[in-house]
Amino acid sequence: MARTRTKKKPKVCLVLQGGGALGAYHIGAYQALEEAGYTPDWFAGISIGALNSAILAGNKPEDRLNKLIDFWDRISRPETDVDLLPSMAPMFNTFSASQALIMGQPGFFVPRIINPWLSLPGESATSFYDTSPLFSTIDDLSDFSIINQQKARLTVGATSVTKGELVFFDSQTQPLQPAHAVASGSLPPGFPATKIGDDHYWDGGCVSNSPINGILDLAEKDEDLLVFMVDLWNAKGELPQTMSEVLWREKEIQYASRSCDHIEALVAKRNLDHILEHSKDVVDSEQVPDVVSLKVGRHIDIVHITFDPLKGHIPLSDAEFSRRSIRLRREAGYEDMTKAIKESPWTQRSKKLPTHYHPRQEHGGWGEGDEISKAS
Repeated sequence: MARTRTKKKPKVCLVLQGGGALGAYHIGAYQALEEAGYTPDWFAGISIGALNSAILAGNKPEDRLNKLIDFWDRISRPETDVDLLPSMAPMFNTFSASQALIMGQPGFFVPRIINPWLSLPGESATSFYDTSPLFSTIDDLSDFSIINQQKARLTVGATSVTKGELVFFDSQTQPLQPAHAVASGSLPPGFPATKIGDDHYWDGGCVSNSPINGILDLAEKDEDLLVFMVDLWNAKGELPQTMSEVLWREKEIQYASRSCDHIEALVAKRNLDHILEHSKDVVDSEQVPDVVSLKVGRHIDIVHITFDPLKGHIPLSDAEFSRRSIRLRREAGYEDMTKAIKESPWTQRSKKLPTHYHPRQEHGGWGEGDEISKAS
């Protein structure tokens, strides 16, 4: 029996990928969403995306953007917002990243006094930095009572160190605290595992750098979703010509490929669901015994934008927290999301709709009957 489509307003989800200092791109993307009236009902993130999501979900809508800006101001140094000639950017960025590695970042992490290679077994011997400042920063800028009252839903992903599994902590199913967001960003060997309950957790990016699969697994079966997916790593890129380009390209492939695979799998699954729902012969076939378990019964639109590296970027750009770079990444996020919203492909449904959308690329084709439409 065909499902009756209602005009129920879709739940707006903001899905933020991990990527360290590149996460300033999320500021501009969120700002564009807010200005366009797409106030998220659900925030989800991994690593820096989890930290940004916790701050957004843990504040009243009118305070969210300012609190997110405050977060990035706290974890950066004021003197690093400077105007540079393009030719000077690589040298400046290298110095900035080196400063972070040697001195840490204010309100974020500090180097351990004793090198972990020289420490006795224990937490201090398992990481190069101490993330205690981050706990205080998140606690100051995010009100977890708002999150736990479910004013807005928050989902963060972290990796169980002992089980090697990606675990999603969700405010709709359990009370959350700063440790859950910090755990999602506890990337080894730089940061120590974060203890929650009886288990210890590392960065969710150790398994998957995007929480899109968690969102879709946790969503109610009758919910229509409008998902804004903001990625920091691009799976596609040019053939490297230098060692710096090799190091950067390796990171892009490592952290971006899973995200692309998830989306393609979701599109394929929903197309199968569509066929099963509208083909009685197939549904009744003995060859499809588990057909009921395949039908998720909801419409999902995924709007996918991806950060493109700035001119003068370096292989350590994800550890480069200068306010200059934060400002430029924020501007890029705002520009890309503004363009995506202006195109608004998710509002232009017909028998043929664009499957792919990216602010800097041409539209691709639509697949007739798609229940997940992807704009990336």
